[in-house]
Amino acid sequence: MPRVVPSQVVELIDEMFGPLIELERLGRVEPTHRGAAAQVEAMVALASEIPSELISLHGADYSAYVAALATLRNALREWESRDSPLKRVLHQHPIVLLRRLLARCPDETISPGTTELPFIDDEQLRDSIRRDLAAANAALLNGEWKAATVLAGSACEALLLWRTLKAAPADREEAARRATHNGVLNAPPQADPQAWVLHQLIEVAAELRAITEPTRDQLRLAKDFRNLIHPGRAQRVGQVCDRGTALSAIAGLEHAIRDLSR
Repeated sequence: MPRVVPSQVVELIDEMFGPLIELERLGRVEPTHRGAAAQVEAMVALASEIPSELISLHGADYSAYVAALATLRNALREWESRDSPLKRVLHQHPIVLLRRLLARCPDETISPGTTELPFIDDEQLRDSIRRDLAAANAALLNGEWKAATVLAGSACEALLLWRTLKAAPADREEAARRATHNGVLNAPPQADPQAWVLHQLIEVAAELRAITEPTRDQLRLAKDFRNLIHPGRAQRVGQVCDRGTALSAIAGLEHAIRDLSR
């Protein structure tokens, strides 16, 4: 069964009840009756499939979320026998309230078993990389090889960029010069590492001794597989993402985390 995320329900609500939401925004009350039963039923059914870990609401917001869904379910039962206007919840239309609360919820979360990254001092970056790692592992378990491959490659890129930016500019420049002299880079990269591609980040990180040679070798595979996100390249090299590419990319990421945590 496909994984349902909060933004899907928000999009469905916007598609089916866009005019209602706009009227509520303007302060104009618009009662909803039995004629909208099919749309309400579809919305409630989809919302009920959202994994509980993605409902990141607390306190009064979570109570309002439960109340909105309960009101909608109760209306569906009532509409089976008679027509009646949809009751409001906390002085708000329950559909509008449900949409507002779901819009605050993420489409992905960090599973408890995801590798910690305590060495990254930027909390926002740390959480972003961990989300990619968690999503890559989930995609691997679900057999979504391309998603796992690309997400792991993206997390590798973010990790190596973070470490490269931590290096002193003179050390970074010297590492890039050595990588070019050794032939692993065709030309010196631009001065700003944020403009570098994954291949350049790997080779400079290796010259900085931020990662070991075995990790560099594994990451080179991840670099090649990450490029397969571009359809043209995948067609040219005749390669597709599979379980092997996913495992290689995730292995490269875990190797990099091990080295950078030292």
